[in-house]
Amino acid sequence: MAYNVLLVDDSVTVRAVMTKTLKIAQIPLGELFTAGNGKEALDVLKEKWVDLVITDLNMPEMTGFELVDAMFVHEQYKAIPVIVVTTEGSTTRIDDLKKKGVRGYVRKPFTPEQIGEMITQVMGA
Repeated sequence: MAYNVLLVDDSVTVRAVMTKTLKIAQIPLGELFTAGNGKEALDVLKEKWVDLVITDLNMPEMTGFELVDAMFVHEQYKAIPVIVVTTEGSTTRIDDLKKKGVRGYVRKPFTPEQIGEMITQVMGA
């Protein structure tokens, strides 16, 4: 099964690295959407079918924390699995995100194997 994935990060470079990482990790991709912040991500979610959201936390305009909050109060979006990929190391903040429904966490820098294992675990493949 191919997954439609939404990558959310304010860095164009990180989005490019993550795109390449998904291919190296042999994640079956359908469509790959990108957004530079949480607000752009919500716009994509309104228009496209997304199976998985991979998001950074620290972004301008709308952070990953705010994106997670918005997704998990919205009936249509709260079932979409979210994986956080960030430099954020606060276990308290990560625990709070997991309580809100975030299904996975990977700390930057990451390897393709880490990303592949996390997606496999979260998507149940």
